[in-house]
This record gives sequence, C-alpha cells and structure tokens, in this order.
Amino acid sequence: MEQEPKQPASLPDNAYRELAPGEKYSPVMPASSKPKEVTVYSVVFGIVMAIVFSAAAAYLGLRVGQVFEAAIPIAIIAVGVGNLTGRSGMLGQNVIIQSIGSSSGVIVAGAIFTLPALYILGLEAHFYQIFLSSLFGGLLGILLLIPFRKYFVKDMHGKYPFPEATATTEVLVSGEKKGDQAKLLACSGLIGGLYDFAVGTFGWWTENVSTRLAEWGTLLADKAKLVFKVNTGAAVLGLGYIVGLRYAAYICAGSFTVWFVLIPFISHFADGQTVAVGEGVTALLRDMSPEEIFRNYARHIGIGGIAMAGVVGIIRSSKIIRQALSLAVTELRGRQTPGQETGRTQRDLPMKLILALLIATLLTTFVFFRFGVLDNWFHSVIAILIVFVISFLFTTVAANAIAIVGTNPVSGMTLMTLILSSLVLVSAGLTGTGGMTAAMIIGGVVCTALSMAGAFITDLKIGYWLGTTPAKQEGWKFLGTAVSAATVAGVLMILNQTYGFVGEGALVAPQANAMAAVIKPLMEGGATPWMLYLAGAALALILTMIGVPALAFALGMFIPLELNTPLLIGGQPQPRRAHEPRAPRTGNADRFGFYRRRGADGRRERAAALFRSRLVRLVVERVEGCRMARRGNVRVADRLFRQGQPAGQRRIGPEPLRGPFRGPASLRRL
Repeated sequence: MEQEPKQPASLPDNAYRELAPGEKYSPVMPASSKPKEVTVYSVVFGIVMAIVFSAAAAYLGLRVGQVFEAAIPIAIIAVGVGNLTGRSGMLGQNVIIQSIGSSSGVIVAGAIFTLPALYILGLEAHFYQIFLSSLFGGLLGILLLIPFRKYFVKDMHGKYPFPEATATTEVLVSGEKKGDQAKLLACSGLIGGLYDFAVGTFGWWTENVSTRLAEWGTLLADKAKLVFKVNTGAAVLGLGYIVGLRYAAYICAGSFTVWFVLIPFISHFADGQTVAVGEGVTALLRDMSPEEIFRNYARHIGIGGIAMAGVVGIIRSSKIIRQALSLAVTELRGRQTPGQETGRTQRDLPMKLILALLIATLLTTFVFFRFGVLDNWFHSVIAILIVFVISFLFTTVAANAIAIVGTNPVSGMTLMTLILSSLVLVSAGLTGTGGMTAAMIIGGVVCTALSMAGAFITDLKIGYWLGTTPAKQEGWKFLGTAVSAATVAGVLMILNQTYGFVGEGALVAPQANAMAAVIKPLMEGGATPWMLYLAGAALALILTMIGVPALAFALGMFIPLELNTPLLIGGQPQPRRAHEPRAPRTGNADRFGFYRRRGADGRRERAAALFRSRLVRLVVERVEGCRMARRGNVRVADRLFRQGQPAGQRRIGPEPLRGPFRGPASLRRL
C-alpha cells in the first residue's frame, strides 16, 4: 500500500553541488518511502498534456522555427491544478505527469525539423509514415538512453548544471511546499507571463532589439556587416541565469566569433566576387545582409563544429559506453555487480526487457522501411543500420548537450545524418525522389531519437533529485511517446492542408527548408558546402585541444545571435549575500578560472575552465606556486604544488616529495 508523505521536504543542500568523498545524496522522497506516483489521475493528466502541447508546439515550431520545451509549463500546470483541487502528496504524481506530457515537444522537434521537407520537395507524406517514424525514433531514444542513466544522473552529480531540469525541479518543489516559495513562484511566473504577453500581443517594444534601430546601426550593418541583436524575452533571460556565466560565455563566444569576426571577414574579401556561390544562392556576398551571410555560409561552419564535437564526444564517451554495455551484459547474465544499488530510486527497467524492446523496435522499424518507404531489401538494411549506429553514437552527445547548456543541437546533428545517409544511399544506387524520401524518413527517425534522448535525461534527472522510481518514468514514457506521435502526425497533415509549406502565407518551417536545400543537391547533383563543414570541424578540434568545450562553442555558432546574447545577460553572477562566507584567495589562479569554489567552506577543485590541458595546467600551477613562495606565502604555494596528489606522493618535478613543503629549497627541484 503506497503511503503519502506527511509533508514535502526541501531539496538537500548538496543537490546542486559535487559530493565530497563518502557523501551521499538523499532525494526529497527517500528510497525507503513509498510515494504515490502512477495513478489514474497522473496518467490521464499526462496524456492530456501530451496532446495539448503536441498540437501547440507543432504550430508554433512551424510558424517561428522554435520548439519550446514543455516540461516547465506542464510542471506549473500540474502544480497549480493540484493546489486548486486541494490534493496533497502530489510530488511523485506530478513528476509522472511531467514525464508523460513532456514527450510532446520532443516528438514535435523530431517531426517538424525533417518531415515537412517532403512537402517542400513536392513529395507525399502519409499519416502512417509520419506517425511511425516519430514513434520508432522516440522509442529508440528512450531505450538507448536508459543504460546511460546512472552515469549522467548519479555519477556526474553536481558536475553538470542541467538548466531545464533545475528549473522544473524548483517548480515542483516550490509548488508542493505552497507557502512563501509558492507565492514567489506564482509572482515570478505572473511577471514573466505579463512581460511576454505585452511584448507579443501589444507590441509595446520589439522582442528582438537590434542595432538596426539606430541610423548608425543600419549603416554599420550595410557597410561593415556588423550587427548586434538581443532577444528581450523573459524565458531566454531566465535560461541564462540557470545555465550560468561559464557556459553562457562559451556559447556567446562562438556566436560573437561568427557575427563579429567571420561574417565581416567573409564580406570584406568578397568585393571582387562576380558569381553567386552556394546551393540556392542568387545574390553576391557584398549585396547580402549579415543575416543572409549567416544563413547561407557561416551557419554551416557551426554545423561542422557540432558534428566534430559530437565525434569527439563519442570518443571521450567511449569509456562510458563500454561501462554501460558491460553493466548491461552483466545484468543479462543474471549477475550483480559489487556495490550495485537496488533501492527504489535507482531501479531501472530490467536490462533483458530493454534489450528485447530494442530488438523489437529495430525489427519493426526495418519492416516499416521495407514496406512503407523502400522497395529494396538491401536499401532497407542500409537504412536500419544508419538509424541504429547514428542514434546509438549520438545519444550521449545529445544527453551531454542538454546536461550542459539545456539546448540539444538536434537540427545540426540531423543535418549531418542526412548528408551521411544521402552519400551512403547514393553510393548504393538510390537517387532521385525515392532517395530523398528515404533520407528524410531516416533523418526523421534519427532526429526524434536524439531529441528524445536529450529530453529524457532531463526527466530522469528531475526524478533523481526528487526520488521518483526510474523504472516507472521509463515505462510510462512509452505511452507519452505514442500519444505525442499520433497527435503530431495528425496536426502536421492538417497544417499542410490549411497553410502549406510553400508559397505565400505558408508556414516558415526553417529547419525543414534547410534540410530540403541540403538533400536535393546530394540526391540530384549539386553544390554541398564541404569546405565550410571542414572549417567548422577543424575549429572544433582546435578548441578541444586548448580545453574549450567545443560543443557549447559550436552551438553558439549555429544558434542565432539574438538567442545567445540573453544567456550572457541572464548568466551574470549574483552578488554575495552578507551571511555567505568568502572563500580564501589563492593568487591569480582564481582570476583566470583555474579554480572554482565548492561548498561554503571554501574548498576548491581544479576546474580548468579555460585550459584543460594537463601540460598547461601544470605550468600554470608551477609558475603560480613559485610566485607565491617568493612572496612568502608558503601555505598557498604548498597547496598549488600538491594539488590533486595522493598523500606521501607529492610531486614537484620527477621525484616524489615526502613531508611538508619547505619553501624555496624545494623549488630547485622544478
């Protein structure tokens, strides 16, 4: 018999920070409790939210090109309805409602980014094709992510910001507690809602503020191709606060590099251009606006950077992948790893069931490709292999992107999937309209899988913080996926008949138009910006070598400027409260971001925010240690020299030191 908690508790103090050695995290609903989670109310409410938000997100996404994540508004609605109806002990049920309902935005992104391209190319898309591609993609994303849940959610506790999961968790906890925190939540939501309503409805001021508003700004944009934009929406500013200054700075650095360096540079050397370059490009570079240069040229560099960052992420995640596979094999053999947690809050679906569902999903997807898309067994085998390999490899990349910046570069990764699948299919003899249809369906399945993987890690992180049973989240996520896929398929066909995607008054669908523009020359012969892709890939490698997160930087290059600058504004550090202790200084290393505070006691760990290279970090620490030692600050110098070394094996240079640091005499060993 399930028990309701007597009163909701707050998130523990160690919810958002890294755990000290031997420290454990205890969720709001501990493993020993039996909260209500799956009920008729939570399931029905979640299904209704999935239907409503699938339809709304599909229309808005095709109209403005941006798909909003439904997790936060669904959480707010669930909390509000629970409070209005006087229900208690709703925390576990609200998590299930949010988990089922949030499938809407995920499935929508996978569908509208790719499948409208079929209509744009003059091809036909049937209901069953849209429904099944969305359904199978969502199922693959869930099944491929589950083995990685423990790593991203538990093992990396406090190391990833998880911005959207943080916001949703705070909504659920604050709403459940009612009182002052609920009032603060309601007031902040009301202010943000009224603000966005005034901007969007009455147009009291423009949503996107640009330097073009001034005469000098227009002149600067026309002559020097320099323009600055910022979105004034409350949601984007709030996202910057959650992401934090560090990652916001990386994203904006990529965006500023494109808009303030690459675009003027490209335009400056295009004065002598006499022929338009690029697929579908008719204007010369000198006649283009900065936005057109970004859309036709510079953005492709970001796509190449995202793809290479994904490859680097896969290589770096190889150990994680091996561990997940090893754990899966161990469980399949009926064994249990030493120290494996079996408590309620760490209980996933059985690995045997996951494997069986994965095989069944792949087989049904293959049947769908053979009889619903392609007429050739060989081409169907190629299609299913492309879907499985890319989905499996990029699952960790999508989850990592969501964990870091709250944004999944699914459109960029899907675009690279389309390019790769088109090249493979063309080499296999499949071209023309059949090849374009197959490539777009493959892209739709992969796009949905990656979108689901990124969003589902958010749901699981919320459940981890609050103490929900992971197996219940995973099982009922399948239902939300099926409902959202059916809704999106119907809405997409209705919107095509009502508005269309080509011609005057048609829906914009920018991602689908980009996909159509890329795939047509590949299948029918044409120009593909390989040099721009390679330039982005090379830049990502350089960034990786110097320790800058290439994925965050490349995301900034791909996402429009007006959506990146608010992150930097919202991510500004908050002033220290009077009661908060000030951590001790350790020299100039703090100014350059080599160390970060952890906890109220001022303990530090090496963050290497700017330089992750072991060699660079070693040199900096040694130089800083020498400087502090010369100034007589032996204690700080000792800490710099001994940072991260095991007791009794402190190294200064090649030989181990035993005992405490002894000042300048020890420095001669450098």
